[in-house]
Amino acid sequence: MYPHLTSIGIEQPEKIERYSLRQEAANDILKVYFAKNKGELFAKSVKFKFPRQRKSVLVNSGSREYKEITEINRTLTHIIDELDIITKRKHTEVDIKKKILGDLRHLERVVSHKISEIEADLEKLK
Repeated sequence: MYPHLTSIGIEQPEKIERYSLRQEAANDILKVYFAKNKGELFAKSVKFKFPRQRKSVLVNSGSREYKEITEINRTLTHIIDELDIITKRKHTEVDIKKKILGDLRHLERVVSHKISEIEADLEKLK
């Protein structure tokens, strides 16, 4: 019934409770959460990484200038469609605000880590 989910190894899609999707560099990261079983402290989850598709788009036909853009993997769009059916996900303003805040917090961690990494590299040059 859910061919795209089973193709990535999800054998019991009916146990899916929710999912999250974020973009990280040139990849989309999909995390699928399953309902907790009785007696479990944490819900089981699995993470998948999908490379973004790259396209060259003509920006200026006069100078034949192209720009490379990325877009979501076509397979991932089918998987998300199936996940939406399962979770009956409703997009409300509250959900969007939480997603944006979550993305912002994740970006803060990534940037902070990268700054530390660059500072460590600078220290090596002294």
